[in-house]
Amino acid sequence: MNRALFALAACLMTLTAQAQTWPDRPIRFVVSQAGGSGPDIIARFLAERLQRNLGQSIVIDNKPGGVNVIGTQAAARSAPDGYNFFFATSAPLTLNLFLFKSLPYDPLKDFTPVAMIAKSGFILVTNSKLPVRNLAELIALSKSQPGGLPMAIDGPRFLTGIMTAYMGKVMGTQFIPVAYNNVMQGVQDTVGGTTQVTIQPPAVIDGLIKRGDLRPIAVSTANRYPSYPDVPTLGESFPGFEVVGWFMLMAPTGVPAEIVQRMNRELDRILKEPEVQKKLSEFSFLTDGARTQPELNQFLRSEIDLWGKIVKTVGLEAE
Repeated sequence: MNRALFALAACLMTLTAQAQTWPDRPIRFVVSQAGGSGPDIIARFLAERLQRNLGQSIVIDNKPGGVNVIGTQAAARSAPDGYNFFFATSAPLTLNLFLFKSLPYDPLKDFTPVAMIAKSGFILVTNSKLPVRNLAELIALSKSQPGGLPMAIDGPRFLTGIMTAYMGKVMGTQFIPVAYNNVMQGVQDTVGGTTQVTIQPPAVIDGLIKRGDLRPIAVSTANRYPSYPDVPTLGESFPGFEVVGWFMLMAPTGVPAEIVQRMNRELDRILKEPEVQKKLSEFSFLTDGARTQPELNQFLRSEIDLWGKIVKTVGLEAE
């Protein structure tokens, strides 16, 4: 027993010492998307600021593929020493739980939330020549068409495809899903009229909306988007409807609490800088700071519950 207590005490002393000297070498952020993607761009932008504050370089390690499983698994299995973090998006920590019969990671057991980075809603848009000006008119027109209006999606088991099926259930109508491997091709086909509707993050379609090529009908956030104050939320017509994407920094379980708290504080300061908020706003991301760990845990659980409900509503089975 004494030996066990001694070993435990030695371990705790080592962790405390690590936390006191952290960071004394480069830090790694695993990103489960390719270089040049939205998450990669935001991760690199914040890493540049963060490394100034911490005095150590931050290396972005892109591990795309496997519907985010490859990168998420790598992050979950990395050493919990405060030098490995996961720049996570929502899908691998929530949606994947209900699309795969088994995953090589557990979002709640294998990770510790460190900081909320930002959230982004989705904008439901139509071809600008479609004779609809609001959600009620869009639903009525879709109901009047055999099978509904054609809607560009990224795939029936991917985010916009699942959202499209869910919206149809909630609205009491349906759309004809047209899947694209290339998101921008689907968006361009909506502009051209091959498809009539799509739902995308603002960052993808802002320019096309401003040019009048696409007409915004509704946003998926709980509140109206600051950059689109005249566009109603889906929740205004269907109370309780809210679907957002998000970025959250995670650490593999076991990282010393002092390191998690330090990283949270540093990111909170950075995210509240006016210049950083302006930059994130240009990408149509919303942030109100890193939030507390209890808030992050509660948010993650609520998002898992939400996507479980959505997947069940649209009738998808795990594969």
